[in-house]
Amino acid sequence: MNGFDIHSVIAILRQEVRQWQSPAVTIVSQREGDPFKVLISCILSLRTQDTTTSPASERLFALATTPDTMMLLSKDEIEAAIYPVGFYRNKAGQIIDICRQLVADYDGKVPEEIDQLLMFKGVGRKTANLVVTLGYGKPGICVDTHVHRICNRWGYIATRTPDETEKVLRQCLPSEYWLGINDLLVTFGQNLCRPLSPYCSRCRIAVSCKKLGVSSFR
Repeated sequence: MNGFDIHSVIAILRQEVRQWQSPAVTIVSQREGDPFKVLISCILSLRTQDTTTSPASERLFALATTPDTMMLLSKDEIEAAIYPVGFYRNKAGQIIDICRQLVADYDGKVPEEIDQLLMFKGVGRKTANLVVTLGYGKPGICVDTHVHRICNRWGYIATRTPDETEKVLRQCLPSEYWLGINDLLVTFGQNLCRPLSPYCSRCRIAVSCKKLGVSSFR
């Protein structure tokens, strides 16, 4: 789109991200391959740094690994396990509600369709797409703030919201990159293409990037 060579950019990203750690939810999916754990880790990761999400997920999954066993825990026990993730009290309640709904309506199995996942409390399009892509390996594009910001910063797309970005990327991004785009850009965005003062001088993509919205860089 707009003359932007996405194929070359993705090839560079795949080389560059090897030097950094993968996002916390990706690590969970690679280690466990369990859609339920991906879903719960996604809930914990919202507005929380990966350095906090990973150990919180491990503590919680040491206590329970299925909706049925999670429901045996009290809200206080879940809160204690996931603290200090952001909004941990609210998230503990969300986890309990999600598990109840999974057991009551889906026989304890996490659905693999985005529309069904969006019916769960606290699940937005970002989380639903992550569950579909990381949990089930099905086509989807997870758009968080990094994907939205960087694709617009490049000038690859021109959108105002993450939801709009997902819609446009589904039209212009080659399907072979759908599953991996979130992992690549989250890692890239956390380490190099920061929201404020990105490290453009160290970026191999800088020559192709329009740097839209960048007021200062390093």
